[in-house]
Amino acid sequence: MAISREERNDGKSVVIHVNGQFDFSVVQEFRDAYKDCQGKDIEVDFRGTEYIDSAGLGMLLNMQTFLNKKEGDIRLTNTMPQIKRVLVIARFEKKFIIE
Repeated sequence: MAISREERNDGKSVVIHVNGQFDFSVVQEFRDAYKDCQGKDIEVDFRGTEYIDSAGLGMLLNMQTFLNKKEGDIRLTNTMPQIKRVLVIARFEKKFIIE
């Protein structure tokens, strides 16, 4: 399973873990991970991600729109250098908190 979800103990935040490749092959799995997260703090953990493409970038933007989150409300954490490079090239640091 490339996408997994972890509810934090406080009940107000969710961590979505992305493993392997973050591309079109995981669109539905990723949507399912956040579909009921309205009003919760969202963190997307890229610790196990080796690859991201334009479909992955689009999925992040779609999630932001679906959850009606403002710029900076969603955290992208544990980004490996190759993933962070793609996010910075796409100027995602203006839309998300990248750690």
